[in-house]
Amino acid sequence: ALELKKSVFVAHVARVFSGEDVQAVRESLLRDKKIAQATHNILAYRIRLDNGSISHDNDDDGETAAGKRLGHLLQLLEVDNIVVVVTRWFGGTHLGPDRFKLINSAARQALEAGGYITDQTKTTATKKTSRK
Repeated sequence: ALELKKSVFVAHVARVFSGEDVQAVRESLLRDKKIAQATHNILAYRIRLDNGSISHDNDDDGETAAGKRLGHLLQLLEVDNIVVVVTRWFGGTHLGPDRFKLINSAARQALEAGGYITDQTKTTATKKTSRK
């Protein structure tokens, strides 16, 4: 978990192979009352289809632009067949753009902890993001 000014961010990661899997993961998480009562549950997924194309989508859950940024992180890290849900409990202080860093950092930590990204993946993604 990451915390800043009493806002707490926790990421959950699961392997998925279909939109139905994504929905099942979301429903499973929301059965936890603490997660269901959070301010935001930001979701993004990427699924590699049998034909090689990528199916992807995201949900901000009211945290404007957060889902898209989370989806972009998955794209940069080149992880497929993954859903990430970052849960945020609002601490009473608006964080501005720092909230996006925390959302992506929580997601990245969960992906690393789950073994979904390697040192090579992290290096590649860092190089891609540092071009801006």
